[in-house]
Amino acid sequence: MTTMNISLPDTLKAYVDEQVGARGFGTSSEYVRDLIRKDQDVQRLREMLLAGAASASTSPVDAAYFRGLRDRTTQDA
Repeated sequence: MTTMNISLPDTLKAYVDEQVGARGFGTSSEYVRDLIRKDQDVQRLREMLLAGAASASTSPVDAAYFRGLRDRTTQDA
């Protein structure tokens, strides 16, 4: 694992320390890693939403669509 040092103002350092204690993280590094992973998830979701918005239109997703999905899954079971 690689080490990265960051500088924080006292108020942010105090906030990180509070979060580590309140949320059950062992260290501030664990807390920061968790924040970064969540940010990665947000970025992936944003990319998927943008890709979906840019894709070609399909048939509407309505009750018939979901009935078809249920029918296909019960046939495969």
